[in-house]
Amino acid sequence: MTRTIDLVADVGEAFGAYSLGDDVHLLDLLTSANVACGFHAGDPQIMTKTVAACRTRGVAVGAHPGFNDLRGFGRRAIAMSTDEVRTDVLYQLGALQGIAQAQAVELSHVTPHGSLGNLSVTDEGYARGVAEAVAAFDPNLPIVTQEGQLSKLARSEGLRVAITAMADRSYNPDGSLVSRKIKGAVIHDEDVVVERAVRMVTDGTVVAHDGSLMEIDVDTVLLHGDNAEAVEAAGRIRDALSAAGVGFASLATVLSEKNSV
Repeated sequence: MTRTIDLVADVGEAFGAYSLGDDVHLLDLLTSANVACGFHAGDPQIMTKTVAACRTRGVAVGAHPGFNDLRGFGRRAIAMSTDEVRTDVLYQLGALQGIAQAQAVELSHVTPHGSLGNLSVTDEGYARGVAEAVAAFDPNLPIVTQEGQLSKLARSEGLRVAITAMADRSYNPDGSLVSRKIKGAVIHDEDVVVERAVRMVTDGTVVAHDGSLMEIDVDTVLLHGDNAEAVEAAGRIRDALSAAGVGFASLATVLSEKNSV
């Protein structure tokens, strides 16, 4: 095996009678899941069903807190103080933990969603709010993010960090994601997405939006499943990584193996 990697996706991102994504088929491809915590998507019943589905399949459950922005799916920037970010994230972690605990499931990681995730990579105030929430909630929970303000701050505070790869998103040279407002920010060519995923994991590099070659130390690969075609693409990524000699395990196992090297 070249190495072991965690395969993760954002799930539970429905709300009430409204559904998004094909969680049922996507979960069969995963080793971990980012479960929406009720602010950008999700509600108590959906969170409960999603955790149950993860438990049945042996998929690790991570928290996916976002901005309180159902209408915008958490993709709109909201001006917030560091303390507001901290308490909002704490609130969402507590909600998911309660639902998970009722099913004898422990949370495996925390990864901020959408605009909160992007801002925590580039803005120290948002990054500190997320890091302080995790430190207060459970300092042993890994924070999954891209390289940037949150990863640096978390490491400096003794928190565990895992770097995620998004093969269908363009990167800036500093490791942040290119804004969705910019053409080419989302990569739709399935062959290109598969090739990028394999390269990120096996070679540790990715071509940034400006054409430069960027190094990336990947612990987990984010698969998307917003529609039936995306689930098929996710399956192709898994198959391609497997063919390249990559093994799959939950994030806890991946980080444990990485630290033992």
